[in-house]
Amino acid sequence: MNAFLLHERLYRQDAVLEKIRTLPVTICGCGALGANLVESLARSGFGKLKVIDFDRIEERNLSTQPFYKSDIGGFKAKICSNAIYRAVGVQVEAVTERLTEANALKLLKGSGVVVDAFDNSGSRKIVTETCLRETLPCLHAGMADGYAEVIWNESYRVPSDANDDVCDYPLARNLVLLTVAVTCETLIQFAATGARNSFTCTLKDLAIQPFA
Repeated sequence: MNAFLLHERLYRQDAVLEKIRTLPVTICGCGALGANLVESLARSGFGKLKVIDFDRIEERNLSTQPFYKSDIGGFKAKICSNAIYRAVGVQVEAVTERLTEANALKLLKGSGVVVDAFDNSGSRKIVTETCLRETLPCLHAGMADGYAEVIWNESYRVPSDANDDVCDYPLARNLVLLTVAVTCETLIQFAATGARNSFTCTLKDLAIQPFA
């Protein structure tokens, strides 16, 4: 077991960490949620990670995403993968191509669980339908203003595309980190016990509630 996981091992115990280490997790999207989630999962002991994102880093990403000014212009997935390896030695597979209906099955095949952290309804729809068709466990994480949801596929509804591709929208860094923490813990629960618990988060009252 990696030495950097000492605190996690004392809290989780070895049996749980072994399940986490061997669960193949595919993260779709490497933006505010996806990039921070990849880092959190790797530092929590997940050892089989893939991240899919064709987008490049822009300056406006730096407040909510774990990138540096020197990273601007680089592929998010590649930069994220390299940073995690330098930090803790975990190799994250980086896929720098757009996920489409044509390649979704190829890119998601072999996943023990898929995490949808995309920021547009079209891509979310492809992930949702592919995972339903292939019976792949899929957890969706999304935010709007001060509200976030972390929901398993069986209860998920793809949101309207009315506000897709809007660059200027309200987004608090602390909501991102709160959502990432809930998503990471939900995945750990799934890896350890198979439980599929869904949650909502609201920033103003710091409330985490079961999704009804």
